[in-house]
Amino acid sequence: MKRLAVFVLTAALILHAAIPASAYLKLGLRVGTRTVTLKWTRQPIRHFVTDRAVPGVSALQLQQTVTRAFGTWTGVPRAQLTSEFTGFTATSPSIGDGATVIGFQNRPELDRTLGATSFLIDTQSGEVIESDIFFNSAFPWSVAVNGEAGRFDLESIALHEVGHLLGLAHSAIGETELRPGGRRVLASEAVMFPIAFSAGSIDGRTLKADDEAGISDIYPKSSASRETGSISGKVTKNGSGVFGAHVTAFDPRTGKLIGGFSLNADGSFVIAGVEPGPKIVRAEPLDDGDIESFFDLTLNVDVNFRVKFFEKLVVVPKGGGGNNVEI
Repeated sequence: MKRLAVFVLTAALILHAAIPASAYLKLGLRVGTRTVTLKWTRQPIRHFVTDRAVPGVSALQLQQTVTRAFGTWTGVPRAQLTSEFTGFTATSPSIGDGATVIGFQNRPELDRTLGATSFLIDTQSGEVIESDIFFNSAFPWSVAVNGEAGRFDLESIALHEVGHLLGLAHSAIGETELRPGGRRVLASEAVMFPIAFSAGSIDGRTLKADDEAGISDIYPKSSASRETGSISGKVTKNGSGVFGAHVTAFDPRTGKLIGGFSLNADGSFVIAGVEPGPKIVRAEPLDDGDIESFFDLTLNVDVNFRVKFFEKLVVVPKGGGGNNVEI
């Protein structure tokens, strides 16, 4: 008999816990002493869309937007993914009914939540049995090509939520500033950054290098490992490993930036899916966002250190790794 578990990841303005597993932060569930990573093992990933409209977005526009979001993820060159729109449904996104449903729900009590993704999973294998996404209709929404002042861009939030549905947690590649009521995004190099752009912005419609590397790590094409490389090493402080350090690799030629975390007590990290060539590597504390947006609060994440660059360029070979990077 399958052991099933349900959990919800609240996403967009403020997003909550995910469990780390390997190079990127992936959604997972602790089972005893191990972490089960969420993954769809049966493809295409079939989903329904609710047939209810909200001001500014018809049911058809909702479906078209969700389809574009899936298409953006399935179009990542080094990822092996397929999806299929099954049809419209009158059923609300509600876990446990055996169907993956995406649609609007009015949740005014969630006044900092634009959307959420929930899962029913087999805790033995990590297989996703069902996943639902709701967009909070208490907020104003838009599907305008160039965005609409005062309304949140549905495609940007759908792209983020579908990323969760596929198994990705959050990226820390972004910069915010504190303002009354929360944080405002100044810049982001990942759709999976846990804080949404302001209403009216359409900057979240395009995947960045970090998003593509992460999804390719979960659903890799057979050629992916031959075309890219990896960077591995340790982050230490006073001789001890640092858990939860954010490690980034910057390509000075292309300007692409991807990141990972040190996810073990010894401070070890691996960043996979790295384009070949020289990279600038640095470690930084996770201090530009709420820790619970990235990690379970029971984990001992160290943020008490300063930004540190590795003293040399790290040359990543195709199909190989830049190893022994100690920061």
